[in-house]
Amino acid sequence: MVLPRLEHVGIVVADLEAAKAFFTALGLEVAGEMSVEGRAVDRIVGLGGVRSDMAMLRTPDGHGQLELIRYRAPSSPRGDSEAPSNAPGLRHILFEVADIEGVLARLRPHGGQLVGELVEYEDSFKLCYVRGPEGIIVELAERIG
Repeated sequence: MVLPRLEHVGIVVADLEAAKAFFTALGLEVAGEMSVEGRAVDRIVGLGGVRSDMAMLRTPDGHGQLELIRYRAPSSPRGDSEAPSNAPGLRHILFEVADIEGVLARLRPHGGQLVGELVEYEDSFKLCYVRGPEGIIVELAERIG
């Protein structure tokens, strides 16, 4: 039996450049960018007349990727960029970092704002939620002890 392997997580954004800036400030690296459209894309995503731009970002260890997608067509409804962390749906993604305070400082100029507080959790991790562009919530974790 072949076990599934997580290839990437895709996030639809309205401002691709702002999202790329936020995630590169976090430490991800742009692995590639492209535009896609055509009948095959329409059929895959279940929409008509798709035209989109995307950027693939990878973690420095090479084990994870994030796909940022901006649809130029068709138009779409706006998401709720202020949705609380307990709203149904994909709510956050977690990255383990080495210097959580330094990462927070790098993210602030790119719109990164704490959702709650930076907390030391049970002498094992420093943890926090950060809301970035488009309301994306990123959990940061730094091992301690």
